[in-house]
Amino acid sequence: MKVAEIRLFKGIDTSFIYYHEERNFSSWHCHPEYELVLITKGSGKRMVGDSVDQFKDGDLVFLGSYLPHEWKCDRKFFNENDTFLGEGLVVQFLPDFLGSDFFNLPENASLKSFVNTSSRGCLLYGETKKKITERMVAMKSLSETERLYKLLAIFKLLCSTSEYTLLSSPAFVENYRSDDMIPLKNAIKYIMTNFQRQIRIEELLEITNMSNTTFFKTFKKTTQMSFKSYLISLRIGYSCRLLTDESLNITQIAYESGFENISNFNRQFKKEKSCTPREYRKNFVS
Repeated sequence: MKVAEIRLFKGIDTSFIYYHEERNFSSWHCHPEYELVLITKGSGKRMVGDSVDQFKDGDLVFLGSYLPHEWKCDRKFFNENDTFLGEGLVVQFLPDFLGSDFFNLPENASLKSFVNTSSRGCLLYGETKKKITERMVAMKSLSETERLYKLLAIFKLLCSTSEYTLLSSPAFVENYRSDDMIPLKNAIKYIMTNFQRQIRIEELLEITNMSNTTFFKTFKKTTQMSFKSYLISLRIGYSCRLLTDESLNITQIAYESGFENISNFNRQFKKEKSCTPREYRKNFVS
């Protein structure tokens, strides 16, 4: 599935984009901007990275830079003339829109952590979702200056929230940006290059120059996942990409993704995605 790069227009007198979406939500695409998307009218399938799920009014997602995505509205949100009837609100900003050092300020450490996490896409919920929704809706009637300060208020909410679910698998996490994590970054790069075969832990210990205990502890602290869970999630994420190609059968995809047998693939896939590989394929291509 080809990913297009689609950019919204930004005026020369603004530092970020606030956009009221009243046309058909864009096809499978990505862009360098971080993006906050609020669906105010619509329902259908939301595709972020290798995640496919249903969305409806009130869906609120924060997307990392260059993370592929699409909101595919149900047919009922088009009239007989094929005119789109849905609506959404979008905020987009580049990493350096407030200066190259803004996210590196010591006071913004927690915000930077959230922004880095968004490389997998974050579905927001709870009180955080409610408060951000209120601010995004209020932006419609505000001046450009007032919108900027409203966005900073949203940043304040994002830097302290735990009310979100990660959407796509680690297959879409390109790297870890902290320089002091270079050994682990090298290990993760190695895992992402070799996940289709069996990886021995001794290989990773040699790359990181860590002991067994230190490696597992550091890996889990950094990725919020055990090494085994990370590897399985990576393989499932890759298999999701292959499932969009109908020329490959599911057994082929299982082995190509690094699983040694089809039964384990089916079991792990359902655990990760809450559906079978066959159901996932049907949902994605329909």
